[in-house]
Amino acid sequence: MRATVIHAPHDIRVEEVPDATVQQPTDVVLRVLRACICGSDLWAYRGESARQPGQRIGHEFLGVVEEAGPGVKGFAVGDLVVAPFVWSDGTCTYCAEGLTTSCPQGGFWGSVGSDGGQGEAVRVPFADGTLVRLPAAAASDDRLLTALLALSDVLGTGHHAALGAAVKPGSTVAVVGDGAVGLCGVMAAKRLGAERIIALGRHQARTDIARAFGATDVVAERGEAALAAVRELTRGEGAHGVIEAVGTEQSMRTAIGIVRDGGSIGYVGVPHGSGTGIDLGDMFDRNIALRGGVAPVRTYIPELLPDVLDGTIDPSPVFDLSVGLDGVPGGYKAMDERTALKVLITP
Repeated sequence: MRATVIHAPHDIRVEEVPDATVQQPTDVVLRVLRACICGSDLWAYRGESARQPGQRIGHEFLGVVEEAGPGVKGFAVGDLVVAPFVWSDGTCTYCAEGLTTSCPQGGFWGSVGSDGGQGEAVRVPFADGTLVRLPAAAASDDRLLTALLALSDVLGTGHHAALGAAVKPGSTVAVVGDGAVGLCGVMAAKRLGAERIIALGRHQARTDIARAFGATDVVAERGEAALAAVRELTRGEGAHGVIEAVGTEQSMRTAIGIVRDGGSIGYVGVPHGSGTGIDLGDMFDRNIALRGGVAPVRTYIPELLPDVLDGTIDPSPVFDLSVGLDGVPGGYKAMDERTALKVLITP
């Protein structure tokens, strides 16, 4: 089969690799119908996170079950399913508590020895604990199928950030980051009842999506000017909740600077280039709560799925460039150069 592999920074290739096969009784083999490139994939592409030459890549996908091991109880050949970006056994104490990303037997697609999502097929360990079935009819609806793909990562990650930011009806929320996760954070905040949503971003195509997703205000400034702009919009107090969806020290500084005393920051930006300059004393004095991390999207999919199916929320606009498998290297280049927001892959 063909799959995307990374050999070195800026060296993404689509190559022939061994076919995905059932190796354990609880495995399924999934034929990929939709996949995509994540902003976090760019850290490997840029050489900011280590990868072995020839390692698979990609962790967002959905598809059809082609083969199921004898221990799989909940799925059969032909089922349309979505995979969260981490597999999990569904039986450990962490899974029972909803923290599927801490499952001791879990793992990330594209890690050494596993298939990546950007390929023709994927071996899925612990299928019963990992996959979520989708309506078969969705396979013939391109827009819906694309929207459902967001459940594999960015929609659930935005929801995780909104929960970390303690978003509730009537609250004011600010979103730091205009990538796909930040935009889904805007959507999540709107879904949870935020009255005012301030999106921080300078790219009009992205802030237009933010407005469509529920943002009431856009702040294009950066640094101290951004802090002043948000303070002006909030009577000098700051936002009740802030979603931090970038992962740099500067973005966290911005989040701390625009949250009101007693407010909450939900952080989901994958940390990169972060130093140790965050002033915990300031956060302590101001009673600022900080919560976030790797989103357990498998836990959130059953809650979010009905709203995607009935059109209450539609995250599909975050995918603004579509490529076939051969176009994946160009898709990485487009996202790296910020000429694409999020690249959809149709193997």
